[in-house]
Amino acid sequence: MPEVTITIGGRSFEVACQEGEEHYLHTASKLLDDEAQILADQVGRMPEARMLLMAGLMLADKTASVEERVSEVQAKLNQCEAELAALKENPVEPERIEVPVVPTAVMETLAELAARAEAIAEAVEEKQRA
Repeated sequence: MPEVTITIGGRSFEVACQEGEEHYLHTASKLLDDEAQILADQVGRMPEARMLLMAGLMLADKTASVEERVSEVQAKLNQCEAELAALKENPVEPERIEVPVVPTAVMETLAELAARAEAIAEAVEEKQRA
């Protein structure tokens, strides 16, 4: 079983861990050391046991907050999954929208009127030039 030296709050500790778990131990000790450093900056020097207790409590508080948020997100995810399953079981029919069709005769008449208007505009422009 490997022995790892970790530093928390400026103090070194020898800790045994499972083979291959050294990285996780270093990561966890870094989290604890960060909290201990905050305490040391705020309070100053304190007994080892108290420092470890307070740093552990601060981490536990953060963990509880994260777990609460995870629970909220999980509940929201479960709700969304239930809504999705309900929609898959009973798909909503798309709303039918009817678009009026302009009769061909009206389109032809409008085109003819446009052509006449253009011809009149050209005639007026020619008279103005003359």
